[in-house]
Amino acid sequence: MDVADIEPLFTRADGSYLCARWGRPIVPVVFGVEDDTIALMKGAFEAACVLSGHQMAETDPELGVNVMMFFCRDWDELTAVKDLDRLVPELQQLVGRLIKAEANQYRIFRFDEAGAIKACFIFLRMDAELEQVAPETLALSQAVQSIVLWSDVAFKAASPLAMLEGKAVLRPDIADVIRAVYDPVMPAVAQDASHALRLAARLSMPRTDVQ
Repeated sequence: MDVADIEPLFTRADGSYLCARWGRPIVPVVFGVEDDTIALMKGAFEAACVLSGHQMAETDPELGVNVMMFFCRDWDELTAVKDLDRLVPELQQLVGRLIKAEANQYRIFRFDEAGAIKACFIFLRMDAELEQVAPETLALSQAVQSIVLWSDVAFKAASPLAMLEGKAVLRPDIADVIRAVYDPVMPAVAQDASHALRLAARLSMPRTDVQ
């Protein structure tokens, strides 16, 4: 990928550029599904962390958990989740917008003082469309879209996943971008499009790791 491919991944619908990565180990928790699905979801985040070189942990010293994934059948169910409105003060208005838009997924990020990601709330409404998605695919998709703050329109035209022998896998070009974002020499947050040039430069360097 060159800069012309990378820049749109972090250029938002309003034209602003913003890229951020996690500034602390990831601690996920999943609500509303069976234990097998919970294991799949957590496994997907583990895979994303291995890919990026980031870490997971058993607990977040400030928040306890910092990735909360909620599955529901109807958006109104979220308003009945105890204390969720304390974590997401705009919950009532958000639910109204999601219902109006007939959305089936939504993510909210929270950031630390430096601008790095410190928490992520993932909401999934299991409508007919998502019901057709294999649990492994759904888990990988959510982990990939949460490991980095992408543009709100980054994957409107094309998914970050691809099919290989009937199985969903992360696209190699997106995997390379994630690795570059988490390169220790790169900033945890960037709001200038010149950042895409630096990412492109990282991608042009030969890989030294052995697969």
